[in-house]
Amino acid sequence: MDNYIEIESYEAVAALIAPGMVFRHYAFQNVEFGREAIECRFSDCLFLGCSLPEEVRRCLDDDCYLFPKMSAPYDMFRARLYSPAELYCGYNPECADSYALCYDARVYAHYISKGKQAGDIAETFARTLHDHSMSDALHDFLARYDERCVVAVMGGHALLRTDAVYRSVVLIGKHLAERGALMVTGGGPGAMEAAHLGVWLAGRPDETVDEVLAILSPSASYKDEGWLASAFEVMRRLPRVGDFCSVGIPTWFYGHEPATPFATHIAKYFDNSIREDGLLTIAKGGVIYSPGSAGTMQEIFQDAAQNHYLTCGYASPMVFLGCDYWTREFPVYNLLSGLNGKGCYRNLLLSLTDEPDEAVDTIVSFVRG
Repeated sequence: MDNYIEIESYEAVAALIAPGMVFRHYAFQNVEFGREAIECRFSDCLFLGCSLPEEVRRCLDDDCYLFPKMSAPYDMFRARLYSPAELYCGYNPECADSYALCYDARVYAHYISKGKQAGDIAETFARTLHDHSMSDALHDFLARYDERCVVAVMGGHALLRTDAVYRSVVLIGKHLAERGALMVTGGGPGAMEAAHLGVWLAGRPDETVDEVLAILSPSASYKDEGWLASAFEVMRRLPRVGDFCSVGIPTWFYGHEPATPFATHIAKYFDNSIREDGLLTIAKGGVIYSPGSAGTMQEIFQDAAQNHYLTCGYASPMVFLGCDYWTREFPVYNLLSGLNGKGCYRNLLLSLTDEPDEAVDTIVSFVRG
């Protein structure tokens, strides 16, 4: 049977309503129905978090399924990705204490109060529905792009804004966006923020990067009080130029790390495992690894396994930024190169560089085939 036809607004429903109209095999998500719908019949339809007047409910056949909203401070049937404005609604950059009032912080507080591994079946069900909605919204958003144009940056959340590597990642994000890539990251601070900042500055002269870093550097760590406020200050002074977009994919599992507001679209999850595996899977244009620790190591080997087994149908580049770091401090590049040469791993497209432009050229060459 064909996929359900997805409807995400009552305006879309109203455009189809006509006397005797039969909606068959539709999925309605977060739709507030009006009485006009009594002119229609509904067969084999899904109603996800919809508001249905009683008289409209009588128009539903027995093979329809209703999933009502549940009591939670988040919407488990979202039809679109979050925007930074939505996540930070209630936050005032001039008042650091206001962060606790914003949507993102309130959801995290609820998440912690219920437990990361919640024992309440209603809560775990609500989280699962929310994360399913996120994945569906992300899938819809990515459908606008060639899959090989989706490129990820991985790296440590503790990377300081004053670090030379941070600047390199900003330039990588900027130049790849300007050459047609959709940048995706784990959506947090450090290297992740740097990639999204680069996309935010796309279309401006490269000299702008250093001007912005001067604004951000007094709050170099995400643990510094002015970290979030300085990001909003940059966004106020330098609005986006053009339609360059990026997607951050953070998680409330690490909710103590604020999501970067430089990402234009945000898919925030409760389940970290779904988020991590999904992030690597969508990055079919390749992954750039800047220095990081345990989390980045895990992502490297997850990515290597996907490439080895051609999980996505083909292998994508694994670009390691920082020659000394990846061959001496954490010699993962040496290990993967050796195993790839012996056939223990296959299909790995490995490269190593210190230069942002080389990283960009490696990705662009792959994307253009």
